[in-house]
Amino acid sequence: MALHSNIVGGSSAKRVMGCPGSVALCAKMPPRPSSVYADLGTLLHNAVAQVLDQGVTPESLIGMKYQDQVLTQDHIDNKLHVALNLLGEIDPKLEMEYAVETEVGFGDFLPDVFGSCDLLGRIGDRAIVLDWKFGDGVSVGVEENEQLLFYAAAAMRTPSVSWVFDGATEIECVIVQPPSVKRWVTTVERVKIFEHNLVASVKESQKKNAGLSAGEHCRWCAAKPICPKMTGAVERALQEQLASLNADMIGGYLKNCDLLEQWITDLRALAHQMLEADKPVPGWKLVNKRAMRQWANEDQAADVLAKVIPEAELYVTKLITPAVAEKVLKKLGDKLPDDLVIAVSSGSTLAREEDPRPAVVQIGKQLVAALSKIQ
Repeated sequence: MALHSNIVGGSSAKRVMGCPGSVALCAKMPPRPSSVYADLGTLLHNAVAQVLDQGVTPESLIGMKYQDQVLTQDHIDNKLHVALNLLGEIDPKLEMEYAVETEVGFGDFLPDVFGSCDLLGRIGDRAIVLDWKFGDGVSVGVEENEQLLFYAAAAMRTPSVSWVFDGATEIECVIVQPPSVKRWVTTVERVKIFEHNLVASVKESQKKNAGLSAGEHCRWCAAKPICPKMTGAVERALQEQLASLNADMIGGYLKNCDLLEQWITDLRALAHQMLEADKPVPGWKLVNKRAMRQWANEDQAADVLAKVIPEAELYVTKLITPAVAEKVLKKLGDKLPDDLVIAVSSGSTLAREEDPRPAVVQIGKQLVAALSKIQ
């Protein structure tokens, strides 16, 4: 898995340049737990890199794993083959020289600033900077894309891949996001202007009171839950009186809905993460979600119920649930034995402290902590 700079990398360039103060705020945040979507994206990146770097077929990689994600024929048909066909539009004559999954950085010019570029290539006088996007959610634009400009600027200063840009008269930035490919041609001069602005933003980010600014760049910022700009925006929104709002103001506020909703989601996730790590959040606790009844022992339940319920009503594709069995038994004038059923919560959820449900006890973490003290 590619490493990224703690200051700024390709994926965070837009945020840091739009809000230099976010660097210090993000440094205060705990590491974000991975998601199935991120893990699947990493798996697909690893797979396409192997295809291009080692010359293997996508089908030979079926069963390849990353975390809990496993590469399937469906992934190959709907993602990898589509992406590789789109790459063929960039290089129809198969003449491109390229490097994949390359760490690029600014060296002594901008210490500790680096990232990992998916593909760097050269066809004639044109340098190519390409990024794979395998997510189905947000469509990513290519024009003036800060991530690709970052990779281009960093790659120019990376000895192992500087050949991509030597003598190039133009630079093509490419986003391959199946089922589409987006292309934008720019110049070396434009990349140098970006580099100049990046340096200014990084220097600003190192100041004690670096500037904060809310905007579109906040979308993927890990520090939204603690950002003064974001919390201030929420407080102002809550203070407005409905009667004083006019249609124009409401229309303006609606533009911020996505930002505020994402802030709320991230804030709840952060509080949940802190409480799971036994870090108190005043006024809040974790409680068990509603427990869903399930069979304590499915085989035993089937043996008991088969004596009373006809087989056609006992099974669908699996043993009927306790709730369904209870209804069938009630019609037959019988009762569900209590010892056949246990209640199991599907997990924990955030609740106010005054909620009547008991707080979750983090038994697993407490046991691990206790054992570590014994050893």
